Amino acid sequence: QGGGSAVIDMENMDDTSGSSFEDMGEMHQRMKEEEEEEAEGEAGAAEEEEDGEFLGVKGLRGQLGRQVADQMWQAGKRQASRAFSLYANIDILRPYFDVEPVQVRARLLESMIPVKMINFPQKIAGELYGPLMLVFTLVAILLHGMKTSDTIIREGTLMGTAIGTCFGYWLGVSSFIYFLAYLCNAQITLVQMLSLLGYGLFGHCITLFVTYNIHFHSLFYIFWLGVGGLSTLRMVAVLLSRTVGHTQRLILCGTLAALHMLFLLYLHFAYHKVVEGILDTLEGPNMPPFQRVARDIPVVSNIVLNTTAKAVALTL
Repeated sequence: QGGGSAVIDMENMDDTSGSSFEDMGEMHQRMKEEEEEEAEGEAGAAEEEEDGEFLGVKGLRGQLGRQVADQMWQAGKRQASRAFSLYANIDILRPYFDVEPVQVRARLLESMIPVKMINFPQKIAGELYGPLMLVFTLVAILLHGMKTSDTIIREGTLMGTAIGTCFGYWLGVSSFIYFLAYLCNAQITLVQMLSLLGYGLFGHCITLFVTYNIHFHSLFYIFWLGVGGLSTLRMVAVLLSRTVGHTQRLILCGTLAALHMLFLLYLHFAYHKVVEGILDTLEGPNMPPFQRVARDIPVVSNIVLNTTAKAVALTL
């Protein structure tokens, strides 16, 4: 145990004195983990930068899209509000209904007086108050004729049928004649055509009002040719003055005259007591209607039949 002893007391040795290798391993592991964390941090930063750049481009595009959408919305909103104000403003329709009763009365009288002036275009009133009132008057007269003739409407009502018939003719025929006038190069607008045909219904109102209350067919034909013919000639004269060309005049005026006169015939015979009038004329007002009476047939005996059969047989 002296100074020259080489024996090592293992009991007095510290347990950690020989752990330098393990410490180096732990340090190496820690350094490796730190490097991995730094690498992950750098990769995350790079990804965040890339995401930021992508989000920046995407945000710019989204902002531009929102601006374009806002501009389109504002433009559409302005157009819609402008169109709504155009159709909702009552001042637009005021010139077509701003007319005095004296003027309406004068135009009603003028609608029954044909003027032979073809070299210059005749003046047409560009208002719709008088024509609209005439159409409503025709509706009332037609409804009166339906009630007096006991007309039965299977689908709809009498009022709806009368309104549909009168307004359908006024609007439909006016649009058709306007289209035909456009093809024939006639100088007339749609409002003027509505006004012309509307005032032309004045003759129809007079004819139907008289013939619905006085049931004479001869009287109807007189009014049909006289009053209805005058109103039709008035419209034909106006269209002749505004159309150039013989063929165009013939097509346009002939179509209008045929439609106008046939419509008056339809209104009279469709809602009138035609069958009752014919029967009253043929049979007389006091004659009772025909009745079918059952008759008894006498029974022939078998003896007579046998005798007749034998006589026929002997003769043959």
